[in-house]
Amino acid sequence: MHCKTIVTPTFPSKLPHVGTTIFTVMSALAAEHRAVNLGQGFPDFGCDPKLLDAVDQAMRAGHNQYPPMAGWPALREAVAAKIEALHGRRYDAGSELTITAGATQAILTAILATVHQGDEVIVLDPCYDSYVPNIELAGGVAVRVPLTPGSFRPDFARIAAAITPRTRLLIINSPHNPSATIWTDAEMRELEALLAPTNVLLISDEVYEHMVYDGAQHLSSARYPGLAERAFIVSSFGKTYHVTGWKVGTVAAPAALTAEFRKVHQFNVFTVNTPMQAGLAQYMQDPAPYLNLSAFYQAKRDLFVGGLQGSRLKLLPTAGTYFLCADISSVSELNEAEFCQWLVKEVGVAAIPLSAFYGDGFDQRVVRFCFAKKDETLVEAAARLRKL
Repeated sequence: MHCKTIVTPTFPSKLPHVGTTIFTVMSALAAEHRAVNLGQGFPDFGCDPKLLDAVDQAMRAGHNQYPPMAGWPALREAVAAKIEALHGRRYDAGSELTITAGATQAILTAILATVHQGDEVIVLDPCYDSYVPNIELAGGVAVRVPLTPGSFRPDFARIAAAITPRTRLLIINSPHNPSATIWTDAEMRELEALLAPTNVLLISDEVYEHMVYDGAQHLSSARYPGLAERAFIVSSFGKTYHVTGWKVGTVAAPAALTAEFRKVHQFNVFTVNTPMQAGLAQYMQDPAPYLNLSAFYQAKRDLFVGGLQGSRLKLLPTAGTYFLCADISSVSELNEAEFCQWLVKEVGVAAIPLSAFYGDGFDQRVVRFCFAKKDETLVEAAARLRKL
């Protein structure tokens, strides 16, 4: 008998330039070197026990089978009420709100639903790492427009110049990961005016909506009629309630956009785990947890910033999110990626290079720290960083 050599068939990769994400790499390095992990954006503390109780009660009440494809009705109603209370626009829970398997799935689904082969999608660099692979999976072409280096403000002249007859979609993110900036009312209105004469759709990534500081207010695209009428507005229960591993998010969009979104959603994940949705619906009856979230994280930001006084890091302003960026120019001659490798191995703190969020690896000597951590974690990390 002759033994045949069995060979796995090869095929062209749909994402030939994609490897393991920087977040996974740095988290693995942090674990290997027992470093304080301020790299990947997730809390190291638990959620409110009342939320766990609500989910437990939902499971024991028998809510363990498929919910409606669009999401648990009471949760969609709660989200509609929250958006109306905070931003003044009423979305219909039946036809304009969808519960998703996290914000990342929401963004992918919106792109798959709208982007055709050869369509252009404008992204503003630096940007979250899923945007461009999502565009490529849909057969689209990512058009990268840089935010202004240093300030990370939108450059409307460059955005306008990037719009062509092939532009299907623009993706914005405020509060912004990784720069921790928030868009102003003037900027939102300028975007509204810029898009008014076009058919360009909008994804408004607002997962850090409840993390804005120093008395500022999150300005959702829902507040601006000219943006809301063309926008998929994405949010995340994981970010808001300290349960990133639950992977539950929302998309609010006009009925016509939602109908197309759900066509893809139903064949993508179909629906999202039932007891988490039912528990979240119950928990949302009290708005205090999300209304108080900015104060909660501002205290952590201020603790971390205070602990870094006396270090040679130059701290950039943090207006929103749970990230803090720092200029490393006075500390090291290394580039951002090399510095982050050195930092985790020699100082015992993990950070993320901002260059990882740019298509061309643009290096401006800035790294990102996550302060969604226990106070003692932040105190320890700051003590190590002051030695730089």
